[in-house]
Amino acid sequence: MSTMWQGCLADTDYFELRSGRGYDYGVWVTTPPGYDPATTRAPAVYVLDGNWAVGMTAPLIVTQNDPMHPIRPYIQVSVGYAGEDAQHWARLRNRDLVPPGEPIAPEFVDAVETGIRTGAMTREDADAYLAELRDTHADAFLGFLTGELHPRIERDYGTAASGHGLFGYSYGGLFSLYTWLTGSTLFESIGAGSPGVVGADSRVFARLDELGDRLPAAALHLTINDQELLGSLPVYQNLTKNAATVLHRLTARGGAVTSAVLRETHVTGLQASFLSYLRTCRAR
Repeated sequence: MSTMWQGCLADTDYFELRSGRGYDYGVWVTTPPGYDPATTRAPAVYVLDGNWAVGMTAPLIVTQNDPMHPIRPYIQVSVGYAGEDAQHWARLRNRDLVPPGEPIAPEFVDAVETGIRTGAMTREDADAYLAELRDTHADAFLGFLTGELHPRIERDYGTAASGHGLFGYSYGGLFSLYTWLTGSTLFESIGAGSPGVVGADSRVFARLDELGDRLPAAALHLTINDQELLGSLPVYQNLTKNAATVLHRLTARGGAVTSAVLRETHVTGLQASFLSYLRTCRAR
């Protein structure tokens, strides 16, 4: 890593990895202060949306030395997009983070159209963004994380055999929830920040019906933001209401689920949500 980047993200390496499906991913690996796998091996925590999230989440590795609320050591693996794809991460994440067959909620389409009217995106960008939502492959991306990326992290960084975590926000939170519902055995704890369950017909609810009372053993921490619910945007109002419905259904069945309402907007909530996950699921 260059001197400039090293000053911003201490103890962080960067590499690129092409998946078996031919997609290029950028990976930032942040190790704990003074990490030495020869003496103590730490588990990995995978953080999604690395192009956006790494700068806000990787510095929180210092919480492992916080004398007031210490966090168990972990290696942070932030996963984003590389090369030309890096500039298109906001739409490519739709392909990777949304479960197969997930309906596109009308409120979400309305939010995209509002973005066009306000100049936040062009019609071309909006069409490309929505196109990725029509052919989604969270199952394939989960396979990449667990079957391709994790073995390399395990080999190169000497991770612990267990105790791994996953954190995602927004559509990343939807992916985290999807991963939990699949019963993936790699992750001991999963953080789902403002999970993008926008429609009442989400595949998440169908999966809940399929599972019945056979809930996964991994700990799940779900957060939402008060300004999502109290604000004027229907897409965020629906997101929080549906996330609350998921939470109520899980707790009614005795699921290993915790939750928090944060005083943030959807845009500003990522870092607070990650910290809430660390403090709830990974405290010493």
